[in-house]
Amino acid sequence: MRRDHRPYYIKKAHLKIQEYYARYFLKPRFDSLGEGFFFIHPWNLEVFGSPIEVGKYANILTTPENKVRLTVWPEKKGHGKIKIGDYCLICPGVRISSAEEIIIEDDCMMAGGAYITDADWHDVYDRVWSIGNAAPIHIEKNVWIGDNAVVCKGVTIGENSVIGARAVVTQSIPPNCIAAGNPARVVRELDPEKKLYKRSDWYADPEKLARDIDGIDRENMMGNSLMHWFRTILFPSKND
Repeated sequence: MRRDHRPYYIKKAHLKIQEYYARYFLKPRFDSLGEGFFFIHPWNLEVFGSPIEVGKYANILTTPENKVRLTVWPEKKGHGKIKIGDYCLICPGVRISSAEEIIIEDDCMMAGGAYITDADWHDVYDRVWSIGNAAPIHIEKNVWIGDNAVVCKGVTIGENSVIGARAVVTQSIPPNCIAAGNPARVVRELDPEKKLYKRSDWYADPEKLARDIDGIDRENMMGNSLMHWFRTILFPSKND
């Protein structure tokens, strides 16, 4: 499909259902979940273990074939933690798994299929009883983790840095740079003269943002009828 053919009121109803599901079935699974969260297809979000904390205005997007999984599974009592800051974006297929501690600060973006893990999950010799080595991960503010990148135990990724698609981060990355490859290495530094726009800038006025998005939906779906929508589902054409 080239565009959304649903009537405006159908999309609004779908968004309300998603909000209800997230608020009443998912929110209780978090140790804390800030205001203004927006989840797409929240029934494909799996939250297991504790503590798992997510800040305000979190966006978590999922699809049936690309679930998002947040998991705390410590080997020792008192270990294991996931803490995600404000204004963060988590795209379909992201997995965050902690046996020690994973801290993700404000404004971070995790692209589709990214994997963040602070443990090996099996020891090289004891592949039954031990999770192997584990060490905390710290992802500082405004980091962008690219598509299908892997962030391994014990690393820190500095503020504003970008991790390239399919990179494997095995050592700490400094702030304000782009890292890529396997293992990931710094390939370029960010231009300090250019202004960085963060997700928190987008949410500077949440009420106005909500009105603007709603206005775009109304305009894009103007003229969509229920019968037209059914027709595009049952008898799609190349112009749909």
